[in-house]
Amino acid sequence: MRNAILAALAAVLLAASSARAQGPVYAITPELEAAARREGKLVYYTSIDLKVAEDLAKAFERRYPEIKVHVERNGAERQFSKIGQEYSSRIYNVDTVNSSDAAHFIFWKREGWLAPALPDEVRRLYPAGSYDPEGHHAPMRASPSVIAYNTTLVPAAEAPRSFRDLLDPKWRGKLVKAHPGYSGTILTATFQIGRDVGWDFLEKLAGQQVMQVQSATEPPRKLIAGERQVMVDGNEYIVLLEQARGAPLAIVYPTEGTPMVIGPSGVMKNARNPNAARLFHAWSFGLEAQQLAVDAGGLRSFHPGVKEPAGRKPLSEIKLMKDDPVAVEKDVEQIKARYLRHFRT
Repeated sequence: MRNAILAALAAVLLAASSARAQGPVYAITPELEAAARREGKLVYYTSIDLKVAEDLAKAFERRYPEIKVHVERNGAERQFSKIGQEYSSRIYNVDTVNSSDAAHFIFWKREGWLAPALPDEVRRLYPAGSYDPEGHHAPMRASPSVIAYNTTLVPAAEAPRSFRDLLDPKWRGKLVKAHPGYSGTILTATFQIGRDVGWDFLEKLAGQQVMQVQSATEPPRKLIAGERQVMVDGNEYIVLLEQARGAPLAIVYPTEGTPMVIGPSGVMKNARNPNAARLFHAWSFGLEAQQLAVDAGGLRSFHPGVKEPAGRKPLSEIKLMKDDPVAVEKDVEQIKARYLRHFRT
């Protein structure tokens, strides 16, 4: 699994000065814990599903009951805009950030908004090349964007097996997909699909009377409600969570390849609660948090000690598209504009 997702991270580091020495490495020490307790709080911006983010926050608070985590969840692209607006106004509300759009960290690092904060556990255990060598960000999570369908409405024999299968007239008015202007997962997936399957596919897909929603967390829930039969894209982890609750959903990893989405985390340079931010940041990469993210959150992890739940398809068995945050960051406005020419909200 580690080798399969490591390749997807290589482009992230093209924007980093990897030839230079690593940035400051730090461990969770009694001194850091004491300083974080004195601050007593931190503000965590994230694009993870709210319940998953709150589960992580509650687990941290059980470990450190004197420190409260304020979770502010938003779609990655909305979150990016919010941080930009805040920093341009010198409002430093966010302490630590996680995004499903790795391109954001290229921009934030270039702007000098991220603090070099490399947890020692990441340096020791995570694959070389998976994190920024100067410590400004590291992959807290990963999740493919998948096709899925409602098994009570679609027999397995009739389910799509590829992206281009979704162009079959029988799916007209029966599809749902999320929006790259709101979701970092979908922006990343849209770039990869356009590159590997072709923008002609997306242009034709727009003629299928597709239901347009915002977040990558929404399409699975539209399937469960019976509002649509098949989702074009959306977070694998939400489908896995809903399956565990008994929802009639099945995942399709398309034959052309499945978009792979890396979700880095970082500490903001102007954090108001820098010690609490560093403590939470380091804790989130540890085995306790990573196993929770996999078990309770349905996410994928880079931590070598994490055990995948029984029955979950290993990433090594999935044909994955390559993430390229450098290209996404360069062409983000063009990707959104091209998409909006065909898909209307």
